[in-house]
Amino acid sequence: MTANEASGGKPPAQRSGPLAGLKVLELTQIMSGPTCGLLLADMGADVIKIEKLPGGDDSRGYRDPQVNGVSAPFMMLNRNKRGLALNLKSEAGRALLLRMVKDADVLVENFRGGTMDKLGLGYDVLKAANPGLIYCAITGYGRTGPYADKGGFDLIAQGFAGLMSVTGEPGRPPSKNGNAVSDMNAGILAALGILAAYIHKLKTGEGQVVDTSLSDAALQQTYWHAAVWFATKKSPQPTGSAHLLTAPYQAFQAADGWINIGGANQSNWERICDVLGHPEWRTDPRFATNSDRMAHLDTLVGLMNAVVSTRTRAQWQADFDAAGVPAGPVHTIGEALEHPQTLARGMVVELDHPQAGPTQAIGCPIHFSATPTDKRRPAPLLGQHTRELLAELGLANAEVEQLLADGVVG
Repeated sequence: MTANEASGGKPPAQRSGPLAGLKVLELTQIMSGPTCGLLLADMGADVIKIEKLPGGDDSRGYRDPQVNGVSAPFMMLNRNKRGLALNLKSEAGRALLLRMVKDADVLVENFRGGTMDKLGLGYDVLKAANPGLIYCAITGYGRTGPYADKGGFDLIAQGFAGLMSVTGEPGRPPSKNGNAVSDMNAGILAALGILAAYIHKLKTGEGQVVDTSLSDAALQQTYWHAAVWFATKKSPQPTGSAHLLTAPYQAFQAADGWINIGGANQSNWERICDVLGHPEWRTDPRFATNSDRMAHLDTLVGLMNAVVSTRTRAQWQADFDAAGVPAGPVHTIGEALEHPQTLARGMVVELDHPQAGPTQAIGCPIHFSATPTDKRRPAPLLGQHTRELLAELGLANAEVEQLLADGVVG
């Protein structure tokens, strides 16, 4: 049995999933790049997480929360990957990476723009070693433009793209989205771009650069708001949970919490009137059309809240379901993760980490009928698969021991 199998993983050749056989070198940390690598790994790619020495991925240092001394955020984003600790500032470390590049399909990195070039590992160098390589760069602002060399963080990207100006309640200070939307979306876009480039490679044998950024990913999330700006040259303002364009479409206060009610079209609005016991609202000139409802939104929300607050979320949910009205409770994270629908979809997976022990994680949100995703390998310890991966490169034990002694690998 190999060390890989003993740690709960499968040898690369035996992995399942639609991307089985795809080899990915992931030189990333924190969230955007690891999100990309996680999606590819869940779909069967052999993702080799190459971490810096010393310390590894910075998210290993996120010790609150931790499980038996292991960062919970790191474990969440790095399952199904093999881990190699490598010092790219050393000549021997760079030489090892070039050897690995020769038989890789993809290299993904999320360094500040220009970092790989400064290391002598820019795309031109890697392309010379492997003309079919797909090189994916996730940066703060992209590889072109006046901000190409600037670093980026999720908070900064959300502000840059205008997302913070439309998030939160009206009249309140700018608010960051509750999740790291630009980081995660950049990782998703990177994975999508890699797969598109891989299809091109399968057709032509040609590799290429895939370039996305946190700012691009954040701007892409403003579709509706940008449509308003392009049409009117007026910047939308925050609307809380309410929709920018249609009403009623927001959270309402029930007797035991909040419930979302989606009256996104006229027929749903009319059903809502019936469920709430106010069929006269259908013809009320303030609420008769979507434009009327948007113009009198505060009045409408006040009237609806007065009714919704008299019963529980479950009671309203049953009535709205019976009437065919889209509605659902505003869950806490815990309620969402423990919900039977979440569990039925396999969106919570069990993993056994060599140090943390039994843990849970978010499952893959993409489901395949013929090539199911693979969720067997926990996030690696720092350098856990270094010996295994160097052996696959053909290095003898004595060479590996010398690299370890020299601090080239860990």
